[in-house]
Amino acid sequence: MATDRKTPNYGRRILWLGAFVVVLFGGYSAGWFYLADQLAARAESTIAGLNRNGVTVECDDPVVHGFPFRLGVFCDRVAYANAGEAVGLTAGNLRTAGQIYDPMRFVAELDGPATVDTPNNGSLKFDWQKLRASVRWARPLPQRVSVEGGSVTASTSGGAPLATIAAFEAHMRPNGQDIDLASSFENLALDPTLVDGRSVPPFSGESDLTINGGVDLRGIEPRDLRGRSGTIRNAALTVGGTSGVSLSGTFAVGEDGLLDADLKVTVRDPKGLSAALAEAFPEKRREIGNVSSALGFMGSDPTLPLTIERGKARLAFFKLGDIPPL
Repeated sequence: MATDRKTPNYGRRILWLGAFVVVLFGGYSAGWFYLADQLAARAESTIAGLNRNGVTVECDDPVVHGFPFRLGVFCDRVAYANAGEAVGLTAGNLRTAGQIYDPMRFVAELDGPATVDTPNNGSLKFDWQKLRASVRWARPLPQRVSVEGGSVTASTSGGAPLATIAAFEAHMRPNGQDIDLASSFENLALDPTLVDGRSVPPFSGESDLTINGGVDLRGIEPRDLRGRSGTIRNAALTVGGTSGVSLSGTFAVGEDGLLDADLKVTVRDPKGLSAALAEAFPEKRREIGNVSSALGFMGSDPTLPLTIERGKARLAFFKLGDIPPL
């Protein structure tokens, strides 16, 4: 039996689909370039706003990159100078980016080398293989800020080595009204010129602490930590991967800057730590050996109380001396 049902026109459907895709892509592209223009204008106005009161900020040849899914400003060179404080920084390419589909996350990468001018130490040179930062925006503070670097070297402006570090990272996040801070570094090696010609073995470290009420500290200087308190979950220095010292506990800084703390100090592998310290301080070899022997009677990883009252430090029954106001 014959039918009058028409055969679907697939060619026309494909044509309309193609036209829709072209219009959609064209509209998206126009929107991206509009946002790029807005970002370039915002970056220019921000830099102009920072250039005042003796402060100079430079971003050479700023260009917006990232099409189609990213949006960020690239600079061929960045520089900062503060004439009032006699400090300055010059570094290589800066690349920033935010994802179109995740606009609250922002990342940045900076290329070395960098020259840092300081009032007391003159010019210092830093270089690295990786230096990256990321921010998750929120109010009143970012939800998270992270910085990480690798293969960092420090030297004088004349090229004399000062220190190297294999890797480091630092993180900050609000926790209610408090601020959580965490950091770590691996294989920090100091040149003997920095430590009076001593041979200090490479060491690593990590920290994990909370500043109570830290959200209120945004935008103020570190000296205003007076009147604050916090908890150190862990702060450790290690040598050779197993030997080292760690501490944990609570602390408080008085309005006068004097420190109070109730801490526990754990010495890991006292013999290995003693050997490393004796190498760095050969003139104290006997005293270091005596302390190591005493700790040996307390087990493999002895723990001692460290108490600080109004700046006066005591480790177990031994007075350590006074800590100046912070």
